[in-house]
Amino acid sequence: MLDQIPEILKAKGFLTDEHLQSIRDQSAKEVDKRIDRIILDSGLVSEENYLRALAEEMGFAFTDLSERQPDEEAIRLTPSKFVFKNKVFPLALEENGTLVVATSEPFEILSLDELETLTGHAVEPIFAPEKEIIKQIKNYFGVGGETIGDLVGVDSNESGEGGETNDEEAMAESASVIRLVNEILAEAVRERASDIHIEPGEEGLTIRNRVDGVLQIQALPPEIFRFQSAIASRIKIMSKLNIAEKRKPQDGRIKMKVDGRDIDLRVSIIPMLHGEGIVLRVLDKGKMVYDLRKIGMDQEIYDEFAKLIALPHGILLVTGPTGSGKSTTLYSALNEIKGEDTKIITVEDPVEYQMAGISQIQVNHKVGLDFSAGLRAILRHDPDVVLVGEIRDFETGQIAIQAAMTGHLVFSTLHTNDAPSTFSRLVDMGIEPYLVSSTVMGIMAQRLVRRICENCKTEVAVHPMDLPPDFPQPDIGFLWKGQGCERCRNTGYSGRFGIYELLKPSQAIQPLILNRAASSIIKAQAIADGMLTLRNYGWRRVLEGKTTAEELSRVTKEDEVIEDVKPNPSIAVVAE
Repeated sequence: MLDQIPEILKAKGFLTDEHLQSIRDQSAKEVDKRIDRIILDSGLVSEENYLRALAEEMGFAFTDLSERQPDEEAIRLTPSKFVFKNKVFPLALEENGTLVVATSEPFEILSLDELETLTGHAVEPIFAPEKEIIKQIKNYFGVGGETIGDLVGVDSNESGEGGETNDEEAMAESASVIRLVNEILAEAVRERASDIHIEPGEEGLTIRNRVDGVLQIQALPPEIFRFQSAIASRIKIMSKLNIAEKRKPQDGRIKMKVDGRDIDLRVSIIPMLHGEGIVLRVLDKGKMVYDLRKIGMDQEIYDEFAKLIALPHGILLVTGPTGSGKSTTLYSALNEIKGEDTKIITVEDPVEYQMAGISQIQVNHKVGLDFSAGLRAILRHDPDVVLVGEIRDFETGQIAIQAAMTGHLVFSTLHTNDAPSTFSRLVDMGIEPYLVSSTVMGIMAQRLVRRICENCKTEVAVHPMDLPPDFPQPDIGFLWKGQGCERCRNTGYSGRFGIYELLKPSQAIQPLILNRAASSIIKAQAIADGMLTLRNYGWRRVLEGKTTAEELSRVTKEDEVIEDVKPNPSIAVVAE
């Protein structure tokens, strides 16, 4: 049957005579390689077409696993170690006792015979792509299930009582634990997670990955709770931390490769009631693009922001909560203005991404190098542009103000909910209002919103009751949403982009700052001057079909009035 595969695929229209000759030539060179592997590796035929053709020829079924719900009894019956080793996925236990399993290997008969022996049931294979089988295995058997099976055997043999081994360091250095932790971290990176939360609880260990700003539970084998100390110790070893210290918080950093990409992980470990809680921030260098035009700014905001970052002196602040993309905006701005004639120095905590042509300083609190000390030292290095990771206190703010007044352009971040409240925040730190009004040239507040998945994007009729109270009924009578598909893990969203609120202090706002006016008054004046609030900016993106009203409500607070923007149909129907 194997030798007939090329002719079968040719008869189905997937191969030509030229393809057949190429395959025969390759087969003559790789005599130990199966002909079907040669065909698939060549890329001439997709795995799905290959399996469909073979299923039809052999009288078996082909299935789309994303559309099938597996039986719990079939999953319970099939040993997880066998599933991971042979890449088969149990789908159903028929009334006649036949176990139906999905496989991407039509000719691995021995493994199916082995499964019949293990379960005591007749096995009926149906065909599905390997990638989809692996995804379902992870969903239902958990990441690292095969490794956990190995660990359970080792642990039971060594401890005698099925508990954790006494030598945690030795356990953490064992091949199985190393493999398990690597699998957990790599899977999170592949899922585009920005943060990995490893959380011990009374009833076991939970791992949640933050994908597109929302936490999602990672499927895990239930036995993993027995190895939570070994997992924590392994992460400490990778981070070069003290594995014996379990009473105090520790911070570290891990460098690793996933699918050929360099990944940095910032590690934070805190002792909690039921063990050590671990959060890892994922910094994927290979996927970062620092370009202001590609982070969600429309042309109007980009033009105004570009003028600000080209100023010879002053302070430009980017505000928002943790994880709102502030660092990306600032790095993109620096990338746009850097050049041979511009000296740029940054002081960061930590340095997240290294950028060519920019001098970067890492904060080190142990030796007294904080933001204020670093900024003070930077000013003696004759910079043109300075970036301070965050203005946290009066001293840092005061030095930043002085730097702006002495001919430097200063970039920094601040944790405020919107742009207008930034002035009050600086004054509350103790900085004189007249200094704030004369040096702050612009404030950009921003958030990240999830983008509608283009694969399952659809038009949805909208009624007034379906929208939040401050959203007007769109004239077109419908909006867009993602129905949920395998590609977006049934969330309806894939990826994120920025929404922005840019405030440039006008002549009308200057006296309000000097008089310590409330942020609500400054906001009202800024809107009167033409400032677009986060909510209004986001509403435009909703009408363009880029995100949803529900998502916008999740990340922004309700404004007094949201503008009734007329959508641009030519924009709305174009996929990103």
